[in-house]
Amino acid sequence: MSTILQLGIVLGIMVLVHEFGHFAVAKLCGIRVEVFSIGFGKRLFGFRRGETDYRVSLLPLGGYVKMSGDNPGEAPTDPGDFNAHPRWQRILVALAGPFANFILALGLMTGAYMLHNEVQEYISGPARTDYIPLNTSATRTGIHSGDLIVHYDTIENPTWDQVAIRSLLNINQTVPFAYLHDGQRVDTKLFIESKGGADNFSLDRLGLIPKMQDVPVQVDSLEPNMPAMRAGLQPHDQIASIDGLQLHSVPALLAYLQDQAGKPASLEILRDSQTIPVQLTPQLAEVGDGTKDYRIGFRPVQPPVKVERLPFTKAVAASWDFNKKSSLLIVEVLKRMFTRQVSVRSLSGPIGIGQQIHMAASMPGWMPIIGLMANISINLAIFNLLPIPILDGGMILFLLVESVLRRDLNQQLKERVYQVAFVCILVFAVMVIFNDISKLNLFGRLKP
Repeated sequence: MSTILQLGIVLGIMVLVHEFGHFAVAKLCGIRVEVFSIGFGKRLFGFRRGETDYRVSLLPLGGYVKMSGDNPGEAPTDPGDFNAHPRWQRILVALAGPFANFILALGLMTGAYMLHNEVQEYISGPARTDYIPLNTSATRTGIHSGDLIVHYDTIENPTWDQVAIRSLLNINQTVPFAYLHDGQRVDTKLFIESKGGADNFSLDRLGLIPKMQDVPVQVDSLEPNMPAMRAGLQPHDQIASIDGLQLHSVPALLAYLQDQAGKPASLEILRDSQTIPVQLTPQLAEVGDGTKDYRIGFRPVQPPVKVERLPFTKAVAASWDFNKKSSLLIVEVLKRMFTRQVSVRSLSGPIGIGQQIHMAASMPGWMPIIGLMANISINLAIFNLLPIPILDGGMILFLLVESVLRRDLNQQLKERVYQVAFVCILVFAVMVIFNDISKLNLFGRLKP
């Protein structure tokens, strides 16, 4: 229920902002707005000011704007009708909704950068590896622990953030790949393998584990009845090495333990400026998602984070850069879908979006949920700008064609196109929702 509530709030805000954009520009152009509704369905309460009924309706899932004479092909009977206004004004009204979503995304991220922007330092830093697990795609390229990735897909000198994004765009495809080993550049190719698609992909499984910090992994607390506690580890201990390897993150340590398949391990522990040798045997234990891994049983001190509070102008610039990158990424995903380089199964519908919102809301700080809301707003804006009839972009396309021809298109033709487009959108929505449901693995959970 909390996921449904969070989904309703977030999508409600997105849709309301979108519709307010249409409303504001329609008013400025002198178009009569009959209804501005928060929610859909039966009117609960509201008030009328001028020619507009401002109302709250039964279903709180966004809202809508009803303009006089806005049905496609409807002959205008009043100067205030939508279709009575010049085409350029109608184009502005159609553009206003997506534009409002872009402004919302810009405002959200500007506020986040001004108040509390917290990110792990390694994400925006050079893509240096920590440990390369055995039998992975990365292993087959010859890359070693500590090597620096200097080219990934189309990016020269990528950050770890860019490596993750380019990987998701090229699932189960081969990309150009180069790294520095002992000062020598090695140019090769990397197959980005993920049998479960984008939902089951991670850089760890690919074999690329980031070096998250320069210092050793530090123990924060110990789990009872686990090897670390039995071996005498204490909070604040640092794991200087394991079997002679110097690792700098928990993912790297876990990957090494899985490769060793439970063999006894020799640790060097730093405690109060002293080095203490420790012997222990990893234990196969639950990791929290129903699976088991070899673990030694401690909770780590998190890698260092970078916290910034930017002044307004710098926050706007950082927000602009964030949203520009997000928009270009969405456009690239759409292009790759049409060229079949990205599967439609990678798209998320209401269920998938609800899960992402719930996860982001559960994370500490405001940045995860604000960043996700900004991305959803950008997605909504770009989706509505697609030249598909019944969407804003489709209306704009028709109006542009009619402006070039200097006459209205045949009404019957437009109605048929709208009908076909409606069916296609409906089929697309059903397919995306089915993808969401199939990812839940409901039938697998019903097995004894």
